[in-house]
Amino acid sequence: MFAHLFATMNDKLDEIKQLYPRVTGDKRDHLNKQLEVLKAMSDSIVEHWLLFEEKLADFYDDLKMQPAQKVSQQSPPYAASAAASKELQASQAEQAADKQMSVPAEAAKEQEEWNFPSDTAFFISKGQGYFKLHMFGHAEDELHKAINLSPDCQLARLFMAMTLMHMQRWVDAEKHFQILISLTDHAKWRAIGYNALGCIQAVHMNLELAEQYFLKAHDADPSFADSLINLKCCKERNGSLSLRFGSAELIR
Repeated sequence: MFAHLFATMNDKLDEIKQLYPRVTGDKRDHLNKQLEVLKAMSDSIVEHWLLFEEKLADFYDDLKMQPAQKVSQQSPPYAASAAASKELQASQAEQAADKQMSVPAEAAKEQEEWNFPSDTAFFISKGQGYFKLHMFGHAEDELHKAINLSPDCQLARLFMAMTLMHMQRWVDAEKHFQILISLTDHAKWRAIGYNALGCIQAVHMNLELAEQYFLKAHDADPSFADSLINLKCCKERNGSLSLRFGSAELIR
């Protein structure tokens, strides 16, 4: 599993290294964002490794404390790095605590509501990383695993639906957005869902129905600007439609 992930990350990094000297402006900014995503994915993997390393070291310590059980006198294979990993983890924990202090109360409340198993969180994290790198096929694979584990996980549904939008798999995307709308109480997510349903109807030239969805999106969250932009686009109907899916809200 990790061999495939690292191979993909290395391929993406090689691609960025080739393009970076040749581009400027917005294209350079886009590559910088992709580098940030790769760094975040790498940090996440290190963090999970440290947690496992500490757990394994603690297990060996527990074994040593059991006199009735015969334990090899040889140092456990992970013992040598246990102290280093704990020190690094402590440093990361301190950084995470500092970061948590800056999280707004509303965001903290939302984090409490995203109560899903660690395996689900791991697949979502990988899926989000691939999504931000525009590697939508890989994102779909990881998010599918997350949804299989936690069918009611709103975050997984949101990213899966938007991934399918970018793959132009309109029917599948519509299904996931409808499920998301039925599950979530978050105004922004409901707005994104209704907006996406409007985009799907607009793609099929059902413009009146599309306009109804865009209005629902605006009612759900007036601060979500894409819905009114799309509504205006449908009403003017000047040639080809230029629609905003709302995916920019997912990569901020």
